[in-house]
Amino acid sequence: MRSYNQYCSMARALDVVGDRWTLLIVRELLTQGPCRFSDLRRGLPGIASNLLADRLREMEAAGVVVRHDEPPPIAATLISLTARGEDLGGVVRELVRWGAPLMFTPADGAEFRMHWFSLPARYLCQDGAPDEPAVTVRLGDLYDGCDITADGGRVDVQPCSTERRPDAVVTAPPQLLVALFTGTTPLRAAQAEGLVVDGSHAALERLLPNTGKGTDR
Repeated sequence: MRSYNQYCSMARALDVVGDRWTLLIVRELLTQGPCRFSDLRRGLPGIASNLLADRLREMEAAGVVVRHDEPPPIAATLISLTARGEDLGGVVRELVRWGAPLMFTPADGAEFRMHWFSLPARYLCQDGAPDEPAVTVRLGDLYDGCDITADGGRVDVQPCSTERRPDAVVTAPPQLLVALFTGTTPLRAAQAEGLVVDGSHAALERLLPNTGKGTDR
């Protein structure tokens, strides 16, 4: 592990998490929860297996991640964040917020995974009808997506689960999701550009900023 050799807390932190891919591994573990090596690979397009293995060894040595063997029916080695690793959630959140304005012009050929949207969704979504019964909106599908639940004024974002029956399932190109959930494009206009809502439009509207609404229910 390379070091800045500076007696500074920021420099020491970057000694641990400043290498390429390290914070994206943290992003995956914050998003997916404990997962297999293969799950991490799927969420990190472009990383070589040997480089991912190297990064995980460094992160494990630094006390950021831990491996644990799960008994059947999982019967696999899972990788998860330690409490120290979970403390990076605030750092990741601020990087997501800071990088949001850069999302309006996607680079040509840029990869996208729907579950990546779960982190910005945690601060972009709101419960616009806190007195109504809880609703769940699924972005993407069980294999790559997230479930957003609005209940009593609070918004919770979790990996998709077969135990939930979403009120609406939303699919769209990533730039449309960004435009919709940042309020720059109303729902009706986003649908005209290719966003698909299967189920309750009202459930989706409940999560959007006021400027993101504007469709017949």
